[in-house]
Amino acid sequence: MLAGSKAVHYTSTDDYCMSCHVHPHAEQSWKQSPHYDNKSGIIVHCTECHLPPQGQGMLFAKAKHGAKDLYGLWFKDSADYKWAAKRKLDAAKKFVYAESCINCHKNLFPKTLTVAGENAHLNYLTSKSEVSCLNCHLNVGHFDPNAKHEHDTNFGVTASANTQLYTEATPVASFANFTEKIPGTSLSFDMIAIPAGQFIMGSSKKEPFHKPDESPMHPVKISRFFMAKIEVSWDEYLEFFKATSSQGRKEAEENENVDAITGPTPPWGAPDQGWGKGSRPAITMTWKAANTYCQWLSKVTGKKYRLPTEAEWEYAARGGTKTPYFFEGNPKDFTSDGFLKKIFGADTTTINSYVAYKVNSPGQTMEPESVKANPFGLKNMLGNIYEFCSDYYSPTDYAAYKKGAVDPKGPKKGQEHVIRGGSFKSDARDVRCAARDFTKTKAWLVTDPQMPKSVWWYSDCIDIGFRVVCEVDENVK
Repeated sequence: MLAGSKAVHYTSTDDYCMSCHVHPHAEQSWKQSPHYDNKSGIIVHCTECHLPPQGQGMLFAKAKHGAKDLYGLWFKDSADYKWAAKRKLDAAKKFVYAESCINCHKNLFPKTLTVAGENAHLNYLTSKSEVSCLNCHLNVGHFDPNAKHEHDTNFGVTASANTQLYTEATPVASFANFTEKIPGTSLSFDMIAIPAGQFIMGSSKKEPFHKPDESPMHPVKISRFFMAKIEVSWDEYLEFFKATSSQGRKEAEENENVDAITGPTPPWGAPDQGWGKGSRPAITMTWKAANTYCQWLSKVTGKKYRLPTEAEWEYAARGGTKTPYFFEGNPKDFTSDGFLKKIFGADTTTINSYVAYKVNSPGQTMEPESVKANPFGLKNMLGNIYEFCSDYYSPTDYAAYKKGAVDPKGPKKGQEHVIRGGSFKSDARDVRCAARDFTKTKAWLVTDPQMPKSVWWYSDCIDIGFRVVCEVDENVK
């Protein structure tokens, strides 16, 4: 027993932890964090966060994590690990224990707590199934200079460049691909002509990883439309932000000028997560913000831009194919879930060329040129980021279209909206053409310190964005 106690103590020291966890940033970021560098001089050690307290499952967790660490040390190359992804909330929840946080921070309402902090802690106490300490305190153990949590009033402020600005949008006289020019800017983006047609929407119960909300399968007729080749980039979205935002406006205020478009208020923190802007897809905006962007784009170009309907999205994603993906392959081969797949890995031969997802992404959004286009010429329809659709979500709305539908627009009312395509965080099962998901507004605004919560930016969703659709003018042949 004495030897066992000493072994438990020795294998719980910081030095022993560092001998296995050889990623170079761990010790440095820990020593820069408030758990090491603080006014009181108290140091929080590795196991005080990464194991539950004694008597609350500490030995079991130690054995579980220890076995996993040893396997990684002996059979994995530390250079292959996606360290940035492992520091994100989804991963961190698997090896940081709320019981350990509470063991140290027994008083959740100290005198120094701000009003925003009180609201957050009340929300934690009443919503433990949805909220973790890490939702707000993800970087207190390992400092991340890109994880800022203050009002970013300088967001979108860029130096003026001496570039030629477009004075008018691209005229469209025929139904063919075109490059749209955004008047008043030097930016343009490609639009793909998607022909009218009919397809079978949804998936069969025999399709691997089929979910109930993907059925019943039903025929849908789609009218022709234009769709953006790639998702709306940060360059494009920031032009909208600069043209419509108001730095002093509060969340609940609306613009009294009906001819003006009221745009986003400044975000909290860095919506681009420190990954860079430019041609990367713009992320973390709400459905309302994406829809307002379409209104602004329509106004400046004189065309009718909007979010795609769910039916249009799936029709475009399939590109005329009828298989789980628009390329050959079985989702069972591509998925990385399962014990054997974790040991031997998934088959990525084909999917790597077309989809930015959990296996091949670096834990963040990727540039559009990283993947090949689908049969219609569209990129990143699957993976990279989830994309908003205009429809409200319902798990049973397909039942209304069993006999077929023409340009369906989804339920007339609802609480959340459809999102499609999966993201860089998704497994291969969730980037199938028929896979459906929906916004989770409450869960995606947990750490927003404002009251009321922002209607423009999600504080807790980093893999959501959108692409635009342009309706075809009746005079276009």
